[in-house]
Amino acid sequence: MSGYGLREEHVIASEAALRDLFPPVHDLALRKSLTRLERHSRSFIERAPFLCLGTQAPDGTADVSPRGDAPGFVRVLDDQTLLIPDRPGNNRLDSLTNILGNPAVGLLFLIPGFHETMRVNGTARLTRDPELLALCAVEGRLPRVGIVVDIAEVFIHCAKAFRRSGLWEPEKFQDRRTMPSLPQIIHEQTSQVAVDPREMAQAEADLEAAYVRTMY
Repeated sequence: MSGYGLREEHVIASEAALRDLFPPVHDLALRKSLTRLERHSRSFIERAPFLCLGTQAPDGTADVSPRGDAPGFVRVLDDQTLLIPDRPGNNRLDSLTNILGNPAVGLLFLIPGFHETMRVNGTARLTRDPELLALCAVEGRLPRVGIVVDIAEVFIHCAKAFRRSGLWEPEKFQDRRTMPSLPQIIHEQTSQVAVDPREMAQAEADLEAAYVRTMY
């Protein structure tokens, strides 16, 4: 594996060496970890329009995928089970194939304006159960697949990362025009051939149309 050449004497190679660098974990940070949803964690998930889904392939390859929809798109089936609709995407199916080979998943729920996040760890299964998929219908369209998550751990995460980043502060928003468009980035990453500006403008317009046409 290629990578930056770290000096071996500074590499942390054991949990004991790692923990020696930090104060002991606060008892409350351990006790806040629950094995099932209660009213606060359920309310947080039902308000969240966005989550990051972490999965891992059997060979250890890790992946994180964004998932988003209207608040409440993740259905709480009971206090230990969630249902995530798999909305149309690029059909790489990275998360889904990872789940088939390794069911362990990690979820990070975000609510715009909230500095706290909700973390859920557990195992996942894929389903085509029409009754469950019907719970996730939008404008009469059902997802092809649902991700059922069996919760092993759930806890709220503090605000430090979001306060440091200023993620929700409008004055820190960056102008999207300071980077090329998605079609232009992908073209430059995958082709050595210069593209006609008119063709690129059409590709960008086609992408926007596809977003509208294939959202559900």
